[in-house]
Amino acid sequence: MSYIINKLNQKIAYKYTKGCSPGIVFVHGLNSDMQGLKVKSIEKYAKKNKLRFLRFDCRGHGQSFGRFEDFVISDWKQDLLDVIDKLTNGPQILIGSSMGAWLMILAANARPKKIAGLIGLSAAADFGYSLHKSLSLKNKNEIKNKGFTRYSSREFSYILTKKFFINAKKNNILGKPFRFKKPFILIHGIKDKVVSDVIPKKIMEITTGNDVQIHFLKSSDHRLSSKKDLLTINNAINSVLSAI
Repeated sequence: MSYIINKLNQKIAYKYTKGCSPGIVFVHGLNSDMQGLKVKSIEKYAKKNKLRFLRFDCRGHGQSFGRFEDFVISDWKQDLLDVIDKLTNGPQILIGSSMGAWLMILAANARPKKIAGLIGLSAAADFGYSLHKSLSLKNKNEIKNKGFTRYSSREFSYILTKKFFINAKKNNILGKPFRFKKPFILIHGIKDKVVSDVIPKKIMEITTGNDVQIHFLKSSDHRLSSKKDLLTINNAINSVLSAI
């Protein structure tokens, strides 16, 4: 595993595959990391097509510095900008999974000249509101009174903080125009019970400057990790490459 050191002297873990331009950068989701099926499938695609590929762990995730509860959306956005600035050269295709799709749009606004295309997988833009709404009354009261709560689902258990929700609201993107003139594809499973299929439609509505493609997959869920899903993602990369 390789690391970069940010301005706070904190490690960000990454793995880089050499190749040709444009490069591909994968951005993982909330409480996930760079080791999932999707990212490894995309890495395999990149190697086969001799493209540069970068995957990394945001702080508080995977093998990077810190505890999950100590970071917020702005921190993870900065992690993405740091790896783009320090580890990539030339145009990049950003592929964001769930929260990663939110981060990639924030990064595209911050580094428009470096981004050649976007692919959002189960895009969870502005999910702070819906996540807070889904919490139990006990969780909400603990956040209000203690500043944090332990949130548990079927698969995860982690700490959510008041500062996380305050910062998430500051980074919301769906209420303002997103000007992006380059290829943009969103892939969303109809059986996704985590992120509503309304979200990719809203992202399409706010995006100006170019058409946005949305690929709705009838039998797919939030993970987008079946063989058909992975093939759809590879085909989306082909489409973006052909349009650049």
